[in-house]
Amino acid sequence: MTVPTESDLLEAAPSGLFIAGEWRPATGEATFDVFDPSTGLSIKTVADGSPADGRAALDAAVEAAPGWASTPPRVRAEILRRAFDLLQQRRDEVALLMTLEMGKPLAEAYGEIAYGGEFLRWFSEEAVRISGRYGSNPEGTGRMIVSQRPVGPCYLITPWNFPLAMATRKLAPALAAGCTVVIKPAELTPLTTMYLVSLLAEAGLPAGVVNVITTTDSAGVSEPIIADPRLRKLSFTGSTPVGRRLMKQAAENVLRTSMELGGNAPFVVFGDADLDKAVDGAMLAKFRNIGQACTAANRFIVHESVAAEFATRVTARVNEFRVGRGTDEGVTIGPLINEKAVSKASHLVDDAVSRGATLLVGGSPIDRAGTFYEPTVLTDVRAGSEILREEIFGPVVSIVPFETEDDAVRIANDTEFGLVSYVFTEDFARGQRMIDRLETGMMGLNVGVVSNAAAPFGGVKQSGVGREGGLEGIHEYLETKYTLTPDPFA
Repeated sequence: MTVPTESDLLEAAPSGLFIAGEWRPATGEATFDVFDPSTGLSIKTVADGSPADGRAALDAAVEAAPGWASTPPRVRAEILRRAFDLLQQRRDEVALLMTLEMGKPLAEAYGEIAYGGEFLRWFSEEAVRISGRYGSNPEGTGRMIVSQRPVGPCYLITPWNFPLAMATRKLAPALAAGCTVVIKPAELTPLTTMYLVSLLAEAGLPAGVVNVITTTDSAGVSEPIIADPRLRKLSFTGSTPVGRRLMKQAAENVLRTSMELGGNAPFVVFGDADLDKAVDGAMLAKFRNIGQACTAANRFIVHESVAAEFATRVTARVNEFRVGRGTDEGVTIGPLINEKAVSKASHLVDDAVSRGATLLVGGSPIDRAGTFYEPTVLTDVRAGSEILREEIFGPVVSIVPFETEDDAVRIANDTEFGLVSYVFTEDFARGQRMIDRLETGMMGLNVGVVSNAAAPFGGVKQSGVGREGGLEGIHEYLETKYTLTPDPFA
């Protein structure tokens, strides 16, 4: 298959709202531009949906709900599997489109396709395994039937940083469970999600089962959808402040909610760690997606006996990075998503340095077209530095030395967030203790990437509620119903 040129791909990519199985313009034909962060130039104009468009999308999802809920699980499974196959066939197009709108290097875009596609395949297999149970009640007077049924119409809000994987991670379990959806991708990176939905339609998804709203008025479009009593589920991935507001809105109608919110991941390196493994893990945990991931390591908590050596090795690896446009050969670090992200990284680094941290490499925006920031390494970051409290979302390593295991645990848990942690140690018993002691929903023990479609993704504390992926993922979209019948032998 011939890969289209950038201009041909962008010309052919969907640009409208997808409602009731049709691509259509927004009310009043309002539009907005999508930009390439590596150049700052507009690459596509798409429909700018209004609250009325959001209502139309929900209307379509509600109308399609009974038919999709009663569709045999095997049929739902086969549609998801066909969508997975189509995604693999079009992987070159999807990777290029993702890189153009988000900026990540092509190699990472292909990696996201491999990861994100697995949700389609995994939940195609889970669709036919939705089960219940049947048995006598303890008194022996009746039979208990426990069954699972779709929650109902869902509203899915996805972030800009993984425009394919965040969509498949929500869409696949919802569709497998028999739910219809309205999905709102981030305005910064809507094109990949829109392309994915076109693949779902091509795979045979009935009209109205998935509806897409792109908009610059996220709050204005979302609020009436969430307030509508016909909606039964809200799933959001994004910042904790926005998640809090959405949960308050969802409480009015007692909606089922899944919230994957902010992170402040500790990366703990003990004195007995294999430093080769630890440095390899650090490169993945920090610089994957240019550091723009909720799972990105934020605080490198390194034992004082190996802190200097760890910093030296990490700095050497960072000096090997090639910064540039994600479509260029050999590029390993692309742009940050926008100027706001660059300003935030600059502020956090400057604050840390002003409080006594040592800058080993980087530390500044790059003077070129686009929104690039130098890969950066800081050591001896002091307590009280903003970079230890806030999610960086950029290519910045901040190293904090520690003395004892208790110190490491205290520093790691000193945050309102609890999404993921990383621990490197060759001591098996210590590794087991850290599993119990670190307050996070996920942990990587001697590995730098934990995400997998077969595993439950999610956090504790203010990193969210609910889980996506794994056996647990589909249950976020199912309600449990209990029925008691008389004892048939009485």
